[in-house]
Amino acid sequence: MKIQAPPTSQEDLLMRAHRLAGLCLADVASELKVNVPHNFKRHKGWSGQLIECYLGATAGSKPEQDFVELGIELKTLPLSYALRPLETTYVCYAPLRHMMGVTWETSNVRNKLQKVLWIPIQGERDIPPGERIIGSPILWQPSAKQSLLMQQDWEELMDMISLGQVESITARIGQVLQLRPKAADGSALTEAIGNNGSTILTRPRGFYLRKEFTQSVLDGAF
Repeated sequence: MKIQAPPTSQEDLLMRAHRLAGLCLADVASELKVNVPHNFKRHKGWSGQLIECYLGATAGSKPEQDFVELGIELKTLPLSYALRPLETTYVCYAPLRHMMGVTWETSNVRNKLQKVLWIPIQGERDIPPGERIIGSPILWQPSAKQSLLMQQDWEELMDMISLGQVESITARIGQVLQLRPKAADGSALTEAIGNNGSTILTRPRGFYLRKEFTQSVLDGAF
């Protein structure tokens, strides 16, 4: 794979992102000397990783922004033919233990979502991976109202986790953020706080942005 150097500035990053607009994934894969998978059944996340590589993201799976020197997170956004988000957007893992002193201001969710570079991309399943077209980038910062909504959801969900109610949390809780299992399969377990303060084993959880919220980001940009 052809390794791209990290962008030196926000302007450099945006210039690279605008160069992607209108290209299909096969074009980008060819430039980076990467093979295009026939489907995403065994290559989930491939398109996001490809775009990360092209733009020079360095964080990988670390709990920090993809472009930590710039304070910018990268998110690809698969869209339908009607230009609506096809899925929720994963933000980061949720801490299920050792939460003493963690506040919204110091949370990884807030850190990740302070400034986001959204890259829309065709996501309909009948479009072969290589033929999916990349859209114009959106550099987004949450408004005061959006930040408040995220904070309220985060605090409600974290309160439930700290009170040993993680198994009672469903995807219906939260206006813009939701908490869902985040693991390759049901056999992956991690420790969490149980009902009586005991330690239980449960599936890892992740914070996700609802589709309605990312639709509002699109509407605000275009």
